[in-house]
Amino acid sequence: MQAAPGEPLVASSRGPGRARGARRLTLGDMAEALQVSTATVSLALRDSPLVAPATRERIKAHALAAGYVYNRSAAALRTARSNMIGVAVHDILNPYFAEVFRALEDELGRENQVVLICNHRDDVARQQRFIDTLMQHRVDGLVICASVGTRVEDINGLADSGIPVTLICRDVAGARVPVVRSDDVAGARMVVSHLIAQGHRQIAMIGGRRQSSSGHDRNLGWKLALEEAGIDVAAQLDIPELMTTADGRDAVAQLLSATPRPTAVFAFNDLIAHGLLSALRRAGVEPGRDIAVAGYDDTDGAASRTPALTSVWNKPDEIGKTAAALMLRQIAGAPVTEMPAPILPELRVRESTPPPKPGGEGQARGA
Repeated sequence: MQAAPGEPLVASSRGPGRARGARRLTLGDMAEALQVSTATVSLALRDSPLVAPATRERIKAHALAAGYVYNRSAAALRTARSNMIGVAVHDILNPYFAEVFRALEDELGRENQVVLICNHRDDVARQQRFIDTLMQHRVDGLVICASVGTRVEDINGLADSGIPVTLICRDVAGARVPVVRSDDVAGARMVVSHLIAQGHRQIAMIGGRRQSSSGHDRNLGWKLALEEAGIDVAAQLDIPELMTTADGRDAVAQLLSATPRPTAVFAFNDLIAHGLLSALRRAGVEPGRDIAVAGYDDTDGAASRTPALTSVWNKPDEIGKTAAALMLRQIAGAPVTEMPAPILPELRVRESTPPPKPGGEGQARGA
C-alpha cells in the first residue's frame, strides 16, 4: 500500500543518512530531491504506467534508500476534507478572470470551500510549484487554466492520484478531466464575420498565445471567417503572443505602418483592445471612425468606453458556475461521465466597429 499525494512517508532507521527520530520524509521532499513533481512521485510509488519506467525505478530506488515506511495515520488524515480549492490562471489582472472567480467563489462558498488563487503567468514551473504545495496541504481539488507548456501527463497524473481536477478556459489535448470553456473558434468567427459584413477586407488580428487552445482557436476562427469570404489570409496583419493592455498600445506603430493599412482589428481580448483604443487616438487615428476595433470577453467597462467596444461575451458566470458544480461533484465522489460541451459565446456589437471610411485602404480591392 502506498501513500496518496501529500501524505508523509516515514523514514525508518534503516535508511542511510537518517537518524532515528529524524523528521518524516514527505513526497514533496522526494520530489524536490529528484527534480520531479509530487504527483510523479506518488504515481511512481504505485507503479503507475503513466510514469516512464526509468523515472519510476529512480524514484523507487530513492525511496528505498531513504528507508521509508508507509504512515497509516497520515493515510487516515488524507481522507479528511481541507475545504480548500486551488485555482491557477495565467493573469489575475485580467478582469475576465475576476468575473470567473466571482462565480466560482459564490458557488463553492455555499459548500464552505475556500478558494486559493495562483497567478502562474504562463510559467509552467510556477504552476507546478503551486500545485505541489497544495497537494502537500491536502487541497480538496484544483481548478486550472493551464499554463502554456502544460503536459497532458501532468494533468492526467493528478487525476490518477485521486485529486479532483477541472480545467477552465483552456484545454489540454488528451486530458482525462472535465474542461469548461467557450467555443473560441465560433466566437472569433462571429466577430470577424461582422467586420466583413460591415465592408472590411483588411482585418488584422492582434494577440493570443498560439500554443494555448484559446489563442489557437481564436486565430483559427479569424482565418476561417476570412477564407469563407474569399479574403486572402496571408495578406492580413497577424501579430501573435500579445496579451495585455500595454501590448495593445505597443502594437499600434506596427498596425499603422502596415501596407495596406488594416481598416479593422480583431483583438484577442478586451485588454489588448483597450490599449489599441488609447494609443490609436494618441496617434491621431480615431477608433470607431478611422478604424474599427473589436475585442473579446466583453469585460466590465467595454460598453462604457468611447467608443463603446464591440466584443464577444465569453459568459464568465456560466464558466465559473459550471466549473464549481463539476468540482463539487468530484469531491463528493461522483464520477463525471459526460464532459460539458463548449459554451457558445455571444457577439455584442457597439460603436467601435463601423464600416470602413469611403476610399480607405483595404476595402473591396483588398478582397
